Amino acid sequence: METMQTLADHSIRRALSFAGLGVVTLMLALSYDLPLALRTGGNILALVCLGLLWAAWRTPRRNLRRSELWSLLLEHASALVQSLPAAEAQRLMARTLRQRLVWHAEQVGAVALALWVLALLLSLVMA
Repeated sequence: METMQTLADHSIRRALSFAGLGVVTLMLALSYDLPLALRTGGNILALVCLGLLWAAWRTPRRNLRRSELWSLLLEHASALVQSLPAAEAQRLMARTLRQRLVWHAEQVGAVALALWVLALLLSLVMA
């Protein structure tokens, strides 16, 4: 179970690192207006948060044997995958992946909120 959680985190964080790279690049492009850059970063991270929540909502309905998590499990924990019946593996993967997606969505949402607050404070200071 802990191996599955670790691999799910790895898969989610890989995707989030690419999203973060895009957000940081856009914020750097808008750095001439710092409140605008912070607001834009917060808005995009809020969209990422919604995407994570949507993926978590969809997870129990998808066939996870076509997911990156399944590939990682086959590579790193093939004994665990082969010891479980297919329905049990699907249920366990769906529960774990959904839990980890919601946890990451909470973290991304907190960062978005922090960026919005910083943008608001900076706008008030600069006005």
